[in-house]
Amino acid sequence: MEPEAPPNELVSAEGRNRKAVLCQRCGSRVLQPGTALFSRRQLFLPSMRKKPALADGSSPEGDLLQDHWLVDDMFMFENVGFTKDVGNVKFLVCADCEIGPIGWHCLDDKNSFYVALERVSHE
Repeated sequence: MEPEAPPNELVSAEGRNRKAVLCQRCGSRVLQPGTALFSRRQLFLPSMRKKPALADGSSPEGDLLQDHWLVDDMFMFENVGFTKDVGNVKFLVCADCEIGPIGWHCLDDKNSFYVALERVSHE
């Protein structure tokens, strides 16, 4: 069985985001078009909620997601916040409404920030 192709309406021929990436809740712009690469990697993200509830260290329910935007420089983000460390991971949240996690960052790899396609909208 072949892996599913990335969604053409979102991914350019170069593998970058065709559209701006926005917060699903408040519509705040997270990434400009063309600033992230499509990446397929299985990552666990806790269920969506406000930032303080994400950093309590409990074992939350969540989703195993595989389609992400990969950003290699934290300064490429228009608007993103980070939770406190949860093990060696920081979760990405919307900096305006603090809902998340919309993504994942492992502290072992300083140049990989993943934003889950299912947790954001596109414009």
